[in-house]
Order: sequence, then structure tokens, then C-alpha cells
Amino acid sequence: MKNVAILGFGTVGSGVYEMLSLNAEKIEKAANTPVKVKYILDIRDFSDREDAHIFTKDFNVILEDDEVDIVAEVIGGIHPAYDFTKAALLKGKSVVTSNKELVATKGAELLKIAKENNVNYLFEASVGGGIPLIAPIHNYLAANEIEEVGGILNGTTNYILTEMFENGQSFDEALKCAQELGYAERKPEADVEGLDACRKISILMSLVTGKFCDSEKIYTEGITNIDEEDVAYAEMLDSVIKLVAYGKNTESGIYAAVRPAMIKKENPLASVRSVFNAAYVKGNAVGKVMFYGRGAGKMPTASAVISDILDIAKSGGYKGYFWEEEAKWVSPAEVRESYFVRVSSKDEGKLREAFSDKDIIKLSGETEEIALVTEPLTEKSFEDKFRGIGVIKKIRLLGEDE
Repeated sequence: MKNVAILGFGTVGSGVYEMLSLNAEKIEKAANTPVKVKYILDIRDFSDREDAHIFTKDFNVILEDDEVDIVAEVIGGIHPAYDFTKAALLKGKSVVTSNKELVATKGAELLKIAKENNVNYLFEASVGGGIPLIAPIHNYLAANEIEEVGGILNGTTNYILTEMFENGQSFDEALKCAQELGYAERKPEADVEGLDACRKISILMSLVTGKFCDSEKIYTEGITNIDEEDVAYAEMLDSVIKLVAYGKNTESGIYAAVRPAMIKKENPLASVRSVFNAAYVKGNAVGKVMFYGRGAGKMPTASAVISDILDIAKSGGYKGYFWEEEAKWVSPAEVRESYFVRVSSKDEGKLREAFSDKDIIKLSGETEEIALVTEPLTEKSFEDKFRGIGVIKKIRLLGEDE
């Protein structure tokens, strides 16, 4: 018998409880032992439920019960999730979580505590929701040197951009629709400004490098400035725009960023629609592999939480997830990337002088701007090339194979 305590009975917490209850027989066979929810921690009153006896408002009841083997932390945020997680690990209880913010900021410390106490801190649900990603990287791609990870890691922004391209909506219209459907929060900043994707790529890069990749050091740009003109230009170039998070592991150090990218339709990422996510991993032996599925939602995320519970219940013992040392970063100024750039039409002469070998792109009808696609440039060379030119916007460009 493995006893589980669920911290938080919101969307994900209730999903975990439902799955463990409804699929109890299947889960018992998979774990080779019954898996039972002994406690649910929540500050609200659930005294009118038939299962009211398993609800508690006191975390210490869970902490001091030696029969609790696994704690599922699905509260979200830093506090009190950090305090509860740390206390549980120190008490010799394994913890599984969907809390990307906590893993990204406190993961190194919590993983160290887990290792020292021979328990586990697992976080499959923190990146990609229901997409199996963390465990495959840690286990099945372990023989590879991982050179790059990335992809579309936020379903809310992907839904908004899909609506802008396929239904002609503005950003504000698409965001409102996403909120009405429950895909976006009332306060959507974490999604639309790229913070959610930033935390996820921080976790992935920490995992593949074994070194702490601080999310605050990752260049992050959201989609709030993407407009109808960007959509029109992308369509002219047989492309779409997606919010892409990516990280590269090089001999000189690591580089990671989150930003909108213009992607050729031949690229598999271009076909990822609506709230779906897709992540790719590039290994030096296996090449590039891709993972695709629903990146969020009650049951997909609950499924990922339970996969970690099953992993612990089946085999026990320390799984080896660990990072501690601060990563060595490559300066963004050293990174070469191609860009789609919109500039003021009054600077067309300067633009043609700086990029004599490039085609100038113009939208049909009356317009006060022009555009072009650059070759790979460092930040400094970009500034040199466009010095004195009125840049309206630049968007990273991905080719067919990137």
C-alpha cells in the first residue's frame, strides 16, 4: 500500500483525486500495490462531502503521519508550496509536483534535499502538462549529449496565435476568446508575456545540463506586440508565428530564450495548433525527436502527476534527478540568429545599402513600412547593420529544419 497526500484541491488536485479513484484497479496493477489517497489539504470547507474525512486544513497532520509515502503538491506558486515541499522531503516523503514556478526557482535546493534523504522530487507535470517529456529525457535519452531542447511550451499563447492566423482575430480579440473558453487566466501575464514558457525551458535546460539554469537569466519576450501586420507578412512568407522557447547546450556554455518566431510551414512546429504543445529534443546520437500533445488541462496534467506517483510506487529509491551548480551562460551578444525585420519606408535607401543582396518585402496597398529577412547576425552585427534605420519590429526566423 502506498498512501498519497494531495496538497491543493483545485483543478489539477481534483483531477489527480478523480483519476486515482476512478482508475484504482488499473493503477494498482501498474504499481504492483494499492495507491490510496489518505489526505487532501485545502483551506476550504468540504464537510458536506461523503469523503469529508480525508480533507484537512492542517499540513502537520500529513507531515507527522509516517504512513504517508508520497505528497502530490499541486498548490502552485512559491509559498506555501516551497515550505510544504521542503518539510515533506526532510521528513523522508517523496514529492511529485506540477508547480513549474517552484521547480524553476527552488528546484536545485529541493532536489539536493531529496537526494540527501534518499527520496524523490519528481516534476513530469511541470513541463508540457500531459506530454511525457521529463522522464524520456532523463531515462531514454540518457546516453545522448543533449545539444538543444525547445518548442511550443504554452498552450494559451498558441491558441491566441492560431486564432489570429486562422480566424483573422486581433490579439485582444483572441485573448478575450481564450479567457471565455478557460484557456487563459483573468490575469494572463504569465502566459502572454512568456513567463510560463521561460520557467519550462529553465527546467528542461537544468535537466539536460545538470546545472541550475536560472529563469531570470533567460531572455523572455511575449506575444503582446504581435499584430495583424505581422500576420500578413508571415503569410506572404508562407510562414506562421509561434511563441518558441529554446535552449542550446554548447562547449562555451548555454543559451536560452523565449520569443515569438516566424516559422516556415514546412517546419513541424508550424502545424501545432490551438492549445496543443510540441517539444523537441536534439541529441548527438538520436538526432531530433519531438513530443506532441495537450500541454495543459485538468486531466492531462493529472495524468502526468500520477505517472510520477506510479514511478515512485513501483520502484522506490532515488531516481537521480539532480542539478546544483550554476550554469555557465553564453552571452546573447555571441549568438547568431536570423530575423524578420520591419522598418520605416523612409529608410528604404539605407536598408538597400546595408542589405544589397536581400529582397525588400512590401505589403499590398498603402503602407509606411517595408521589411526583409536577414542572414544570421549577432546582436552587435544587427545593431551595426541597422544603425540609423527606423526598426519597427524584429522577429526571430526559423527555417524548415531548425
